[in-house]
Amino acid sequence: MKRAIKKVAILGSGVMGSRIACHFANIGVKALLLDIVPRELTDEEKAKGLTLEDPRVRNRIVTSSFQSITKANPSPLYHKEYADRIKLGNFDDNLKEIEDCDWVIEVVVENLDIKKKVFDNVEKYRKPGTFISSNTSGIPIHLMLEGRSDDFKKYFCGTHFFNPPRYLQLLEIIPSPETDLEVIDFMMHYGDLYLGKTTVLCKDTPAFIANRVGIYAIMKVVNTMQKLDLNVDQVDKLTGPVIGRPKSATFRTSDVVGLDTLINVANGLYNGLPDDEERDIFKLPPVIDKLKEKGWLGEKSGQGFYKKVKGKDGKSEILTLNLETLEYEDKQKVSFPTLEMTKPVDNLKERFKMLFSGKDKAGEFYRDSFFGLFKYVSFRIPEITDELFKIDDAIRTGFGWELGPFQTWDAVGVRKTVEKMEEAGYKPNNWVYEMLEAGHETFYKVEDGVRKFYDIPSKTYKAIPGIGDFIILDDLRKSKKLWSNDGASIIDLGDGVLNVEFHSKMNTLGSEVVEGINRAIDMAEKDYNGLVIGNQGANFSAGANLGLVFMYAVEQEYDEIDFMIRHFQNSVMRARYSSVPVVVAPHGLTLGGGCELSMHGDVMQAAAETYIGLVEVGVGLIPGGGGTKEMTLRVADRMQEGDVELNALQNAFMNIAMAKVATSAHEAMDMNIVLKKDRITINKDRQIADAKATVLKLAEEGYTQPIQRTDIRVQGKAGMALFLAGINGMKMGNYISAHDQKIAEKIAYVMSGGDLSYPTEVSEQYLLDLEREAFLSLTGERKTLERIQSMLQKGKPLRN
Repeated sequence: MKRAIKKVAILGSGVMGSRIACHFANIGVKALLLDIVPRELTDEEKAKGLTLEDPRVRNRIVTSSFQSITKANPSPLYHKEYADRIKLGNFDDNLKEIEDCDWVIEVVVENLDIKKKVFDNVEKYRKPGTFISSNTSGIPIHLMLEGRSDDFKKYFCGTHFFNPPRYLQLLEIIPSPETDLEVIDFMMHYGDLYLGKTTVLCKDTPAFIANRVGIYAIMKVVNTMQKLDLNVDQVDKLTGPVIGRPKSATFRTSDVVGLDTLINVANGLYNGLPDDEERDIFKLPPVIDKLKEKGWLGEKSGQGFYKKVKGKDGKSEILTLNLETLEYEDKQKVSFPTLEMTKPVDNLKERFKMLFSGKDKAGEFYRDSFFGLFKYVSFRIPEITDELFKIDDAIRTGFGWELGPFQTWDAVGVRKTVEKMEEAGYKPNNWVYEMLEAGHETFYKVEDGVRKFYDIPSKTYKAIPGIGDFIILDDLRKSKKLWSNDGASIIDLGDGVLNVEFHSKMNTLGSEVVEGINRAIDMAEKDYNGLVIGNQGANFSAGANLGLVFMYAVEQEYDEIDFMIRHFQNSVMRARYSSVPVVVAPHGLTLGGGCELSMHGDVMQAAAETYIGLVEVGVGLIPGGGGTKEMTLRVADRMQEGDVELNALQNAFMNIAMAKVATSAHEAMDMNIVLKKDRITINKDRQIADAKATVLKLAEEGYTQPIQRTDIRVQGKAGMALFLAGINGMKMGNYISAHDQKIAEKIAYVMSGGDLSYPTEVSEQYLLDLEREAFLSLTGERKTLERIQSMLQKGKPLRN
C-alpha cells in the first residue's frame, strides 16, 4: 500500500493527544488537534464579557492543553517553531475538517461508550479509505467496531503510543479481525521509518504486550519488596540504572506517570484476567489504596511516593514516603554489598550475573522479582504473542529497559536459572524445558551477523523479521571485527564501508579511541570506500577524557598537554580531509570533543535525539579540538551568504561561552552545528545503516579529497572590541566571575583571529594554533584545575 501521510487529525488534546500531535509535527506532518467545547464560562471569561459562542471559549480546552504541553520540559517538539504545524479546534466546529486528513487518531478518555460516540461522529465526515485508529491502552479493539461501516472496519486498528511519544520508541499496532492486511503492513512500516518507532504487532488481549508485562513487573517488585521488608529508596536504587533502567526506577516513575494510571491499569488487568495464573499479583496492596484515598498520586497532586519541600536553607529537598507510617522522611543513602561489587562492571549482561549471585538482600530481591518475571513471560506465549522477541521489544522501548525479560534471562544463563527458579517455586512454561532438552541454550543467537530468536512452534531459530534494514553492531562484532583495543573497535559493515565504534566509559574520547579513529581512516584510505564513525551505546560521546590533562597540568607538563591537544586536533581534521568519505553519526549526549568530531565529518548523520554542544567552558577551558576553529569558519561561511557579520559571530560566541547544548538535531541547526548538507535519522535503530548509505552515495558521486581552507574571514580587532565590550559589561554587572571573564576573552581572541588590525582571511591551521594556545594557557589556571578536580571527586566523567 503506497500512501502519503500529509495531515493527521488527533481527537482528544489531553497529555497523550497533544504530544502525539507534536510528534507528527516533528516529522513535518500537519496535525488537526480537537477537543470538546466547554459548557460553562470560567470566572475570567465572565469578567472579560465573553460568551459560550466566542471562539476563544469554544477552543479553551484544546488551547489550554496544548499550551501546557508545549511548555513541558523536556519538550515534546524537536523545535519550538514546529508548533505552527498544528491547528487547534473543537469537535463541534471543526470535526468536518477530518475529511481532508489521511489518518484520524482517537485519543479521548478510556471509556468505550465515549469512544463509540466519537466514532459515530467520525463516520459522518471521514473520507472512505482514510486510516482510523485508537490510542487506547487496553480497551479491546474489536469492541470498538460495533455499528461501524465496512470501510471503517477495514482501515481501523489500535495504535498505542507510549508517553512521552517523542522519547519512548514503542508503538503497538493492534489489528482487529476486520483490519485489512495492507493497512497493518503500512502502519508497521510507517511507524518505523517515519515516526521513528519500534513497531510491535500485538494480539487484541488485555493491555496488549508492554503494559501487560510491564505492569506485572512493577507489581511483582512491590510484592518482593514486601516479602523482604525493603523501603522505597532501596527499591528505586535496586531497579534503576544498575539494571539498565531509567533513573526514575520504580516509584519515581509511578509519581511521574501518576499513581492513578497505575491503579487503573492494574485494576483493569485484575478484573479482565480471571484465568491468569498470576492474577493476584495485580491486586493492589492496601497501602496503594490508602495513597489513592489521600489523593497522593505523584507529581500531578504534588506528592506521591516522593514529595518536594523547601528545606531550612530555602533549597528544595526530596522526601521519601515511609510506607509503614505514611510519613515523609529524609531520603536514605542506600548501600548493598552486591551493588558495591558491581560498580566497576560496565557490561550490563556481566553485571546481571553478579547481581543474581548476591548473598545479601539485594541478591534475594533480584532473584525473586526476576524469577517471577521470567515465569510470567514464559506463560504469555502464545496468549499475547507467538514470538518471544516481541515481548522484549515492547518492554525495552515502552518502559526504557536496556534488556527485555528474555534477553536478561539469556544473560544470566537459561539452564542454570531454570533450576534455581524451580527451587524458588517459579517453574516456567513447558516450552522452556523442551527448548533446553533439544540442546538450545539461549532464546537468541547470532549466526553470520544475523540475530535470530527461538521460534517455539518450529523449535528452531529464525531471523527476527523486520530488522533487515538495520545494522546492529553487537551482532557484527564477533564475525566482522577487524581491529580493536580497549577503547574502540573497527567493524566491516560490508560494501566496502568500515565503522569505528567507541566502548570507553560514557564513550569519552581517550587515547585508545583516538587511536581507533586514526587506524580506521588508515584502513579505509587503503582498501575501502569510506568510513562511518558511530556507535550504538546510550550516548555518542560525553567528550574528551580530561583525566590526563589534569594530571599533566598538576605536574606542569605543558609540553605533554600540547602534544595531546595537537594530536586530537590532527585526528579530527583527518575526518574532514581524508581521501575517502567519512560520515559521523552522533546520538544522545554528544558533548565537547564528541561535538567537535561530529562537525568534522564530510556529513553528519545525526539522530533526531542528539543533545549536542561545545561545553568546555563548564570545566574552565575552551573547545580545543577544532570546535572554536570550526564555529569561526562556519560563521565566515554564513557571512558570505548574507548574514550580518558581527551578529552571526556574537551568536556563535555566546553558544560556546554559555556552553549551550541543543536538545535535538533540529535545534542544533539553529546553532550552526548541524548544517543543511547534514542528515537526520528519526529512528535511531536505522542510524548506522543510514550513515553507511550516505558514505556509499558520496563515494558513488565521485568523492574527491578536500583541501584545507585558507579563506576564513576573521574580524580582527573590530570583532575583539565588540566581544570585550559585552564581556566587561557582564563582569561589571557581576554576572560572571573574573575567571569566566578570562575564558570568554580567550574564546573571543580565537574567534576574532587573534591580534589582527583589520578583517583578514586566515587558514584553518592558523585558527587551530590559536585555539590550542588558548586551551593550553587555561590549563595553568588554578580555577580551571579546581573545576576539573571537583568533577573528578564527584565521580563524573571528565569531558571536554
